[in-house]
Amino acid sequence: MILLLTRILSKVALALMVGLLAGCQGGVLDPKGQVGIEEKQLIIVATLLMLLVVIPVIFMTLYFAWKYREGRDEIYEPKWSHSTKIETIVWTIPIVIIIILGVITWKSTHSLDPYKPLKSEKDHIDVQVVSMNWKWLFIYPDLGIASVNELRFPANVPVAFHISSEGTMNSFFIPQLGSQIYSMAGMVTKLHLIANEPGTFDGFSSNYSGPGFSTMKFKAIATETEADFDAWVEGVKAESIDGAINNGILDQASYEKLAQYDADPHHKHEATPVQYYGSIKSSVFMDNVMKFMKDHGKVELLKGTTFDSQMIHGSSNHGEMNHGEMNHGEMNHGEMNHEASEHSSHEMHMEADK
Repeated sequence: MILLLTRILSKVALALMVGLLAGCQGGVLDPKGQVGIEEKQLIIVATLLMLLVVIPVIFMTLYFAWKYREGRDEIYEPKWSHSTKIETIVWTIPIVIIIILGVITWKSTHSLDPYKPLKSEKDHIDVQVVSMNWKWLFIYPDLGIASVNELRFPANVPVAFHISSEGTMNSFFIPQLGSQIYSMAGMVTKLHLIANEPGTFDGFSSNYSGPGFSTMKFKAIATETEADFDAWVEGVKAESIDGAINNGILDQASYEKLAQYDADPHHKHEATPVQYYGSIKSSVFMDNVMKFMKDHGKVELLKGTTFDSQMIHGSSNHGEMNHGEMNHGEMNHGEMNHEASEHSSHEMHMEADK
């Protein structure tokens, strides 16, 4: 009976081990890019350091439970309360580990800053990313094309992502290449990644955003050579890729058509197929980021004063502005009518005096 039970438990343990190891493929523990490799090393080092405390605690818990079990003739010391040797060990080791983890975390936080461009002999490829309900739009502003649910770039060439959202907050994440970062309406976040080898990697949102969330996935394809990538770009522009859905130009009208969705929670959402745009309106990304300003560009700052964000467009050349660079307080001083400001400030003082 014992032998049979041992065999069954061994098979269960083997199945669990195979299942756990299978989960290591295609995730953060199977990195294919510089950022992902450094993050994997950080995870392993931090885990090993914490195990220096966890494993002895587990071992001692089992040992003391066995040593002082019922029937053992151990010494009973009900008034024992202090041991300098034990206190020194249980406090010193965790403090040293926390200091080491703190130093490693501080250094890695700066070295893996997602906003920090990656060092490379090759120039970055700029890609503007928009999370929609429930699909991903990728705009190549320097190449004049766009794609839906498919991201292509050459291996060993860094990519600079500028990320925003058309609605609810999502999180742009390609686990095998590295960091994730949030996409939010009216804001632009940044992320820099690189693939150290060609391949097709899974990308998705790691932040739940609604009933069609499970279909919100895309393929990140790192081509073997830059020539392969250039050929794909030319194919999209010429609308000559076999089997592809070509939508023509990505302008405000086609953007809004693409952004449409059914919010009914009972509606069965199908995955959006890969689509291409052979040309784009150059400002379509920032136009749709800025529309989330109140009243599509009109911002009421103080009573009796308004601010037109179209003035921002004219002075910022669209692509250069993002939320991080935009300071509402500076805009107030720079753009607000002086007399109106004084008038409103006077009113505010009057309210304060009351």
